[in-house]
Order: sequence, then C-alpha cells, then structure tokens
Amino acid sequence: MSVYVVGHKSPDTDSVTSAIAYAELKKAMGVDAVAVMQGELNPEATMVLEKFGFAAPEIMTDGAGKKLILVDHSDIAQAPDNLDKAEIIEIVDHHKIGDITTSNPIFFCAQPVGCTGTVLKQLFDINDVAIPKNIAGIMLAAILSDTVLFKSPTTTDADKKACDALAKIAGVDDMEALAMEMFKAKSAVEGVPMRDLIFRDYKDFDMNGNKVGCGQLELVDISLVADMRDDLYKELQKVKSEGRHTVLLMLTDIMKEGTDLMVVSDDPSYVEKAYNVKVDGPTVWVDGMMSRKKQTVPPLQKAFGG
Repeated sequence: MSVYVVGHKSPDTDSVTSAIAYAELKKAMGVDAVAVMQGELNPEATMVLEKFGFAAPEIMTDGAGKKLILVDHSDIAQAPDNLDKAEIIEIVDHHKIGDITTSNPIFFCAQPVGCTGTVLKQLFDINDVAIPKNIAGIMLAAILSDTVLFKSPTTTDADKKACDALAKIAGVDDMEALAMEMFKAKSAVEGVPMRDLIFRDYKDFDMNGNKVGCGQLELVDISLVADMRDDLYKELQKVKSEGRHTVLLMLTDIMKEGTDLMVVSDDPSYVEKAYNVKVDGPTVWVDGMMSRKKQTVPPLQKAFGG
C-alpha cells in the first residue's frame, strides 16, 4: 500500500519540496512513498520545481483510507480532509506542535529551525542516504525561501549549515542569486485575482475558539501592490465574512525587512495588543515583522488568550 507524503493546504516551496524530498528518502529506505500536494503551486514553488527538473506532484485533498506522512504542518485545519479516516504514520515539521493526535505511536520529528528542509537534511544524514543533486537543489531553495535568505528571525545556524552542504551537492555557486530569482517569482502579482493573492500563502488558526486567518505576500518591493490595496482590502473583508473573527494579510517587504499588516477584525484591539500598534486604517506598518510562524501568530494567539 502506498504511503502519501503531503504538506499543508497552501503548497509553498517548503511544503511541496519537503513532500518530494521525504518521499525520495522513504523510497530509498524501501517504502512505497508518493509525494502529493493539496492545491495548486504558487509562482515561486512552480519556478523552483521547473528549475531543478521536477513535475508538480498530483493533487490529493482527501485522506480517507490512506496512509499519510505529514510534512511542514501538524494542524487538522491544514491537513487533508477526512483525516480521522486516514492513518498518520509520520510527521516531520518545524512549526509549533498542532492539534493532530494519533491512535498509535508514530515517528514525529519537529525542530525549531527555519525550514522543514533543514530537518530533512538531518534525516538523510542520520539514515546514511545520499541526497540526489536535484533533490538537494529543491531543499536548498526551500530553506532560502523560508528563511528569506537568512533574514527571517526563524533562521538558525542549522539552516545555514544545511544550505552550505546542499549548495555543494546541488552545484549552486551563488545562493543569493538563486534566492533573488525565487523572490522575484514570489512577487508576481500582476493580473492575479485578489482572492488568489490572499490565499497564495494562507493559514487558518483556532485562537481560543475564534477562527483567525493569516495570509502573507512576500514582495521584493511593497510598491508592487500599491494599485491593488483597495481591492485586496475588499476581498479580505469577504474572506473575514466567511466565519472568521479576524483576518490578516501580511504585505512583507523583503528588502525593507518589515510588514504592512492589513487587518479586518471584529475587534482590532487584539491586533493592537499583540503587536503594540494602533490600527486606524486598513494597514499598519510593523517594522521587522518577517515571519508569520514566529512573529505574527504567537503574539496574536497570546492576545486571544489561547
């Protein structure tokens, strides 16, 4: 029986490359592992797979009756549908531990590093499995993406060490050039529907019984969305009206190292408390905010009291 390796519902670079890379490792260990994804790739992930010669994995959204390995998440809201009818056999992640439980003991490997790709590099090494050149390339790209070329506060020495090793295997001489190529792809917003931009890199969270959503657009220059701010805000209001207490859209300027935070909320005081800001318009600038995982979600979760 095949084991499906799957990332979260918004297949970004780390999520989809982790599925591909871990399926490769499991196959080398004798497991019939298949990489899948839960939705369409974003522009950066598309560019990365094409650059290193990979086809996009098949889309699989229903876990019923399947054996699953989850990568880059451990939250029910981000996992395949009908998770209660699936058998989860492993989880490999770098986020906080979510709300998924299992009926049997499983292999669970979560580390406080900048990217799941960093954890996978260690798992290849531990199992003494050589990393193929093209797999090393996509793992490197994922770490550069998640750490924003080591600018994100989530970056650790382990991430940098993994990148150095992976770059040698992949034959990448200029990591910064690769990262900038990715960031330009990630910044592609022209002609994209507003809803697609909001959900390009988006996650819902349960914050003390309140459904709170947070999307992120990472841009080489925030002026790229200057002409679409009103339309983005209107669409964000629609997303919020679909049963959410609060929805945030992080307009993150990679070069300025900060985020213009777009806020729609039943009670903006939670946002103000979380980030020590005053919300008196559609957006508020938060200097230094780069990471949803480390800087956006935890303070807001705390402000909600759970």
